[in-house]
Amino acid sequence: MIFATVFFGSSLFVAMAGMQPPIPLWPDGAPGALGTNDWDIPTLTPYISDATNNAAPRQSEGPAAMIICPGGGYTKLAPHEGNDYALWLNQHGITCFVLKYRLGTNGYGPAAVLADGSRAVRWVRAHAPEYGIDAHRVGLMGSSAGGHVTSTVITHFDSGDTNAMDPVERQSSRPDVAILCYPVITMSEEFAHKGSRKYLLGTNPPPEVVARFSAESQVKSNTPPCFIWQTFEDRTVSVENSLMFAEALRKAGAPFDLHIYQQGKHGQGLGDKPPFPHPLPWADECLRWLKTQGFIGG
Repeated sequence: MIFATVFFGSSLFVAMAGMQPPIPLWPDGAPGALGTNDWDIPTLTPYISDATNNAAPRQSEGPAAMIICPGGGYTKLAPHEGNDYALWLNQHGITCFVLKYRLGTNGYGPAAVLADGSRAVRWVRAHAPEYGIDAHRVGLMGSSAGGHVTSTVITHFDSGDTNAMDPVERQSSRPDVAILCYPVITMSEEFAHKGSRKYLLGTNPPPEVVARFSAESQVKSNTPPCFIWQTFEDRTVSVENSLMFAEALRKAGAPFDLHIYQQGKHGQGLGDKPPFPHPLPWADECLRWLKTQGFIGG
């Protein structure tokens, strides 16, 4: 596996040879775009898994795919929760797409975030043949505020518009699985991450908007299977976010794995650097879970 050092804006990170240039989600501009700057253009950056690593159980249909939503409190996007996750999952035969979604600090609210996350799922399904991936095994993964993007998409999905002129819009926006890493879930004042709530919803959001974008109140029985992890010691996003979401999934009869670790700060990611010889324990648990979901073979 070949790694290279790459600059992305002001951030330095490691990229693999399978990383490709970013692709705009909407070729003619995103709905509700406030301009044409880089931050007004949501994109997907593909990371193609090495065919030799494809241990997927249904190889005739191609490897599974994972769309990754980095965290950053709706003010930025953290490379170690995007690029690094993609490189790690590539090693296990999953082709990845890192989502650059629009941010609250650039004037975007929850409608844009939901549009970007939903469009990403539709886009990957529509373009599955080009990447040789299985359109029926498309996951969504998010950390911190990216976990809020993920939880919003998996509780507000639809089956697509069969009459749409755009073939991407004909696809379902429901991911087949979701991975939530120390996620922001609720926008309720008691347990919300204050920064994410402020930058996404503003300083005094209406109660109906708070409820709509508090994922624990939007869970349905067909919410995709979820893997959730967080630490008890997290002082940035309250662990109640994960606990409330898991309880809502349980009540709705939607399957999940929940892992609460005693120690560890917020934003740990894999806790390691490429090629990830010693990732944190959640990573192994997640891989086992992905195997049970048919995303990884072995």
